[in-house]
Amino acid sequence: MAELVYPPVVAACKTMFRVLDLKLDINGTEHVPPQGGAVIACTHVSYLDFIFCGLGALPADRLVRFMAKREVFENRIAGPLMRGMRHISVDRAAGKASYDEAVDRLRAGEVVGVFPEATISRSFTVKELKSGSVRMAAEAGVPVVPMAVWGTQRLWTKGRPKNLTQRHVPVSILAGEAFYPEEGDVDKVTTDLRVRMQHLLDKMQADYPDSPAPGADPWWLPAHLGGTAPTPEEAAAMDNER
Repeated sequence: MAELVYPPVVAACKTMFRVLDLKLDINGTEHVPPQGGAVIACTHVSYLDFIFCGLGALPADRLVRFMAKREVFENRIAGPLMRGMRHISVDRAAGKASYDEAVDRLRAGEVVGVFPEATISRSFTVKELKSGSVRMAAEAGVPVVPMAVWGTQRLWTKGRPKNLTQRHVPVSILAGEAFYPEEGDVDKVTTDLRVRMQHLLDKMQADYPDSPAPGADPWWLPAHLGGTAPTPEEAAAMDNER
């Protein structure tokens, strides 16, 4: 099927990043399979993560089909773009259909993007993961590629005003080694995936080339690095209050 929508959207995003002079640092792209199905399991700190996670697969010449909640597809602006890029609509009240569609896409050789934390992490650490990414990869017989993004929370994240015109922000994208999950002990493999994702995130946070200005609120740093983001326990309590 011809890609009529995805390439122009990617080009528009790259143009916007150049205008804003975002400092993109993309590494580990050799771990994204150049052909065949694969699941990319990405960390989630921002509403924009799907854009940057998708950029992490572009050097391998792969277009990622993201699983996103149905409400995004119902938006009058985003909906046509999501459908045109052949992303996968997820109805959380009836998730089996979207899961089956993702497995079919994987078996057909496509790359499916998943945020296994399900929602944005307010603590900027990796939350407990849902097992779907591991289960669909095992069922389709394809690898999982762990991936992390960092810096995107400074542009637009949960509980903070968005600042999409902020300039010169470093954004890091790091893919880890692909692995094949086996059907069986899903919980153990999901725990292993979380460890892999947290390791990638830790590395990017340690190597990040920017820090809060003196006297500024370090809200975009996790608590264990001296930031004022909620601790994982505080973030979980906030999520449970919804």
